[in-house]
Amino acid sequence: MIRNLLAVALLAAAVPAAAQDYPAKPIQMLMPLQAGSAVDAMMRIVTERMSHNMGRQIVVENQPGAAGMIGAERVKRAAPDGYTLGVLNDSILTMIPNLRKVPYDPVKDFVPVSIVAGIHWVMVVNNDVPAKSVGEFVALAKSRPGKLDYSSGGVGSPQHFAMEAFKAATGTYLVHIPYRGATQAALDVIPGQVQVHFGAVSILLPHIKSGKVRALAVPSPKRSSLLPDVPTMAEAGVPGFEWFTWAAISVPVGTPKPIVDRLHAETVKAVNDPGVREKLIAIGLEPIGSPPEQVTQWTAAGLKRMDEVVKRAGITME
Repeated sequence: MIRNLLAVALLAAAVPAAAQDYPAKPIQMLMPLQAGSAVDAMMRIVTERMSHNMGRQIVVENQPGAAGMIGAERVKRAAPDGYTLGVLNDSILTMIPNLRKVPYDPVKDFVPVSIVAGIHWVMVVNNDVPAKSVGEFVALAKSRPGKLDYSSGGVGSPQHFAMEAFKAATGTYLVHIPYRGATQAALDVIPGQVQVHFGAVSILLPHIKSGKVRALAVPSPKRSSLLPDVPTMAEAGVPGFEWFTWAAISVPVGTPKPIVDRLHAETVKAVNDPGVREKLIAIGLEPIGSPPEQVTQWTAAGLKRMDEVVKRAGITME
């Protein structure tokens, strides 16, 4: 009994000491999404500043697949010592769990650190598509049901949910072509492998600017400062249709609170760095740097909202 009490006391004393020395080695950040994706770009900008501020490198490891579920499960099973961080977007936390059984509980299996940033979206078409506006595209799609393809980062991805919600809002029938990641799904609009795509501004902006794809609308309350000539969905004739996603840093359950607190403070400090904010905004991302509890709140609200989207749009695992 005395030995057990002594062990507990020694462990309790060791946690603050470990947190005080943290980090003593490089940190791994598991990225369940494809390199070049909006979330990947976001985290590389932020972790570069975090690494500088903390004096230890944060190494981003991409492990795409199964719309992020493989990487998310690795985060869940990682050692809770602060040396494995996980990137979890709202697809992993709120969309996929509404479509199928997942190998993690989006609320109970992760300790939230912070929502890093939000992602702004845009709808684009291949230049050979004879539609210069959303109205013209809807008319074209209705005249050719099942003849136009759209791409996504996979079943259950934000691109999949966004386009299925658009289809439900406009009464159109488009064929879903799922990819293994959002980056290639977006790029394949350029050569016409698919005709339309809902994707992150951060991926599509250079291709819109260069004229390789045509932007039809942004699903936000107001026009994007990066795409001032592109109308909102409401302006384009689809009132009430908005789409905004986000990504957060989380750690495995059991990670000592002093380490979680340190990671939260370092994340917020990095996100609020003027240089970091400028880089994020320049590619269509919205810096947030939230308190940990906001991750939990947005996850709970998102699970409910995406359940409604699934039912209204009839989204399935196909």
